[in-house]
Amino acid sequence: MRNKLLSASLLVLLSACISVGPDYRKPAPVLPSQWYAAQSGSARGSLAGWWQLFDDPALTHLIDLALASSPDLRTAQAKLREARARTGVAESARYPAVTNSISAKRSESADKGVATDSYSIGFDASWEVDIFGGTRRSVEAAQATQEAAAESLLDAQVTLAAEVARTYLDLRTQQTRLQIARDNLLSQADTTQLTRWRAQAGLVTELDVAQASSTLEQSRARIPTLESAVEVDINKLAVLAGLPRSEVEARVGVAARLPITPTELGVTIPADTLRQRPDVRAAERRLAAQTASIGVATAAQYPSFKLSGNVGLAALSTDLLLRPEAASSSLLAGLTTPIFDAGRIRQNIAIQNALQEQSLIAYEKTVAQALADVENALVALAKSRERLQSLVIATDSARLAAQIAQQRYAAGLIDYGVLQDTQRSLLSVEDSRASAEGEQAAALVQLYKSLGGGFGEPAISSLNSGADKP
Repeated sequence: MRNKLLSASLLVLLSACISVGPDYRKPAPVLPSQWYAAQSGSARGSLAGWWQLFDDPALTHLIDLALASSPDLRTAQAKLREARARTGVAESARYPAVTNSISAKRSESADKGVATDSYSIGFDASWEVDIFGGTRRSVEAAQATQEAAAESLLDAQVTLAAEVARTYLDLRTQQTRLQIARDNLLSQADTTQLTRWRAQAGLVTELDVAQASSTLEQSRARIPTLESAVEVDINKLAVLAGLPRSEVEARVGVAARLPITPTELGVTIPADTLRQRPDVRAAERRLAAQTASIGVATAAQYPSFKLSGNVGLAALSTDLLLRPEAASSSLLAGLTTPIFDAGRIRQNIAIQNALQEQSLIAYEKTVAQALADVENALVALAKSRERLQSLVIATDSARLAAQIAQQRYAAGLIDYGVLQDTQRSLLSVEDSRASAEGEQAAALVQLYKSLGGGFGEPAISSLNSGADKP
């Protein structure tokens, strides 16, 4: 018995020392030291809760509601619970499995008519000793998969917050454009009426009336399209937040101006940005899980050791069942070695190596896309600001021109064609300005998303974009 215990102890020690397959090494991608499209300005602190910088209570409340009840987040949370349970299943393989059995049997001889009873109580235990680390690699893969699921949940939160913000900002943009169109419609209705009066007085021809009516109806035709865009955004917000449409409409249905876009940025250096992005961290964890899976497949090439034992009581009556002589025990050690499998194990290892290569490529692609996302967002934000600055000046000039043209037409100093052109120009530039304001806000949301969104970000001493300037 002592020799058996010594042998078992040696197996346990061996099982703690060997793990076949490659050990995981975290990749170190080559990163730029600064952003190509780095912005001036600075901001300190965390990206967490970036939407509060818009200082819009309705936006903040919508994102809070979405983070609490979104169907996409509930799905990601369920996947995380699944991954945790799978980790528990993998870890359970490290320990012996113990079962209990209780039986009572009655047999009768056909020729003698004698009945015999027998009773037994037993505990069976089995344990596959993890000599070559297949179980440890399996646990390693499950834990990495669980960590990837946790990062995917954070990434879902990043995406959800950004999508709610973009949709809300687009809603306010469409409502602003709708109000501009309605105001312009009223102005053109007044102009059309003025044209009719002048035609009745014989000051202009019916051509002016026809042109004014055409312009009026063209402006009226813009309104249904904008109203439809508003409805689409409200419905999308309801889906994103997992709320009834009526509840969302009650909060955002009343038209409001687009919130002021913050001017401060929180741009970290590229290396810190990658650490802040949950999708990059999730891709890295999936690579770790797949690397461990190679070890699981490799362990199948080696012998497996299994210990099994039984402790029990057996007797012909319940009175005898508790006596010492009813006790029995056994211990069995088994060795299984693969000899021929037509290359199945070897091909499975090749499969896992190919999957690991795919995971590495996916990680590298995720890193490249993360860097591109930030660069694109920085460029979009800078260009939208430039465009908006020009449109602000153009709007002021177009309003002044429209006022002067209206006065000169009423005085009969210009024909209707000049007035029509100035009114169309004013509508166009006001609409473009509203769209540019929305684009600027959306670009800032995209930048915050591309920087990681602030969900589960590692501790960063500061988010100072001034340090990123070339």
